[in-house]
Amino acid sequence: MSEQTFEQMLNESFKTIHTGEVVEGTVIDVKPDEIILNIGYKSDGILTKNEYSNDNSIDLTTAVKVGDTMDVKVLKTNDADGQVILSYKRLAIDRGNKRIEEAFNNKEVLTAKVVQVLEGGLTVVVDEVRIFIPASLVSDSYEKDLSKYQDQEIQFVVTEYNPKRRRYIGNRRMLVTAEKAEQAKKLFDTIKAGDVVDGVVKNVTDFGAFIDLGGADGLLHISEMSWGRVESPKKVFKVGDTVKVLVKSIDGSKIALSRKFDNENPWKDATDKYAVGNVVKGKVARMTDFGAFVELEPGIDALLHVSQIAKEHVEKPADVLKVGQEVEAKIVDFNEDEKKISLSIKAMFAPEPSEEAAADDSDVVSVDIDKVIAEQNEEN
Repeated sequence: MSEQTFEQMLNESFKTIHTGEVVEGTVIDVKPDEIILNIGYKSDGILTKNEYSNDNSIDLTTAVKVGDTMDVKVLKTNDADGQVILSYKRLAIDRGNKRIEEAFNNKEVLTAKVVQVLEGGLTVVVDEVRIFIPASLVSDSYEKDLSKYQDQEIQFVVTEYNPKRRRYIGNRRMLVTAEKAEQAKKLFDTIKAGDVVDGVVKNVTDFGAFIDLGGADGLLHISEMSWGRVESPKKVFKVGDTVKVLVKSIDGSKIALSRKFDNENPWKDATDKYAVGNVVKGKVARMTDFGAFVELEPGIDALLHVSQIAKEHVEKPADVLKVGQEVEAKIVDFNEDEKKISLSIKAMFAPEPSEEAAADDSDVVSVDIDKVIAEQNEEN
């Protein structure tokens, strides 16, 4: 038997393969960056990491083991070293394209892990097909920092499918919007004015805080944050805080919230605590030209008129008092219906024999406390 004839017989014992063909191979060796497969050909097949997956961080020794079988695509039948170059990734991409096409046509919701966070959006991989989700389609509101999505599994739908240009666009925003609409419907079907619910602070502004109630946001206005005076909502709340709130009113899609719970209302037992003639202590909260407002406790302010600050004549409250100063005074008027209290330091002192009662009365000036407070709140 001639050598040429033996070689021909040897070659005939192996199957023939062609570029582009899909063949089954058995793993006979695996390294971190390369897999060797027996594909029943005269040469073994080489499958590099780049042709196995789009994940460059993968260690092939953790992905496959000797003896595993897999279908691969033939890229070259005889490279410069006489080897057969294979691809698992491209075969997976072919299958992935069909998978993505079906999902696109059926508007199917897909789930995939975010493999890359870019300045303009997120990249996910489905069956080795990379799908891009633009930043504007990630959520229903603008998110400057998308890094929190790295390595997270997210759901989306394919809204653009163009395999010729390898352009696959995903949309997560429409799912978020639909889910919130469903949550909002459930929320409005169940809550009513007077309910006490838990919420999460979503945003804080100078005039109040927006609270996520699980489907819809409610506004907690600065005036409803406490029975006491709140100078700045940002000093009280921060985004992410969990808070218990009272549903004050619902008007269409607008929800007004409050933290003024009835059981914490400081006026409920004020009649006895602040009866006329009682001597009380408080701190000067703010001042005007006609007097000082003294905080007796959070939620209860009393007016100390300029004429009642001292026995001597006082031109302006700021001449003898300062904000934060503690003062002791006597209750000279209490109006529960209008929630008004008037104080007097001068009344703490016994009148001089020469003083006439009419002189005291002439110093009392009628002031609309509610109007003054409203004007000050508008200024702040």
